[in-house]
Amino acid sequence: MEILTMVLYTVTGKVGEEGYLDIAKSGDLTGKNIYVNMTNKCPCSCVFCLRQTKKQQENNTLWLKDGEPSIEEVLELFSKYDLNIINELVFCGFGEPLERLEDVCAVIDSLKNTYPNLKVRLNTIGLANLIYGRDVTPELEGRFDTVSISLNAPDENEFLELTRSRYGIQSYAAIKDFAVLAKRYVPHVVMTVVDKVMPEDKIELCRQICKDLGVTLRVRPFEN
Repeated sequence: MEILTMVLYTVTGKVGEEGYLDIAKSGDLTGKNIYVNMTNKCPCSCVFCLRQTKKQQENNTLWLKDGEPSIEEVLELFSKYDLNIINELVFCGFGEPLERLEDVCAVIDSLKNTYPNLKVRLNTIGLANLIYGRDVTPELEGRFDTVSISLNAPDENEFLELTRSRYGIQSYAAIKDFAVLAKRYVPHVVMTVVDKVMPEDKIELCRQICKDLGVTLRVRPFEN
């Protein structure tokens, strides 16, 4: 089952030719990021998401082809590697990691027992509070060092058009609320948009939204 993947970085720490590589074929893990996908489930069906194409589902190592791994299977895979030497562990993938909130937390707790200084990031759509009908951000405390939320758009209508969230028009306000709540428990909260997908004037609107929320905007490079 292909679960663990990574993005390879140049020796300078800058992103080089970016792509996902099976961790078993990655060689030295020193200073690299390990990306983990534990689910393909997501509350959105974004028009720009790579998961929309059959080719990506078949060829990309982040796509779970054999169903969701158990906590035990994930931990068994991790047991083969020294996480002291990596840069960051990132929960992401084609799915929304917090669709498996309890399991993700269990994995992190186990890993941090062995690696107390392990840096962990969450890449999320920011709709977990709607998924569970409660505020889950307190459960991020002590587990995640960074939460990265996909902002995607400068207003609620465009956000819904792009993401096709199953929660409808309330989704945009929900992700902004999630960002504000997460700041109480996580040292670094950022929101992201994608370069080239969004014109510069809309990026500036998103920058102001993030400023008002008290979080950082990160403009991610477009992945073709």
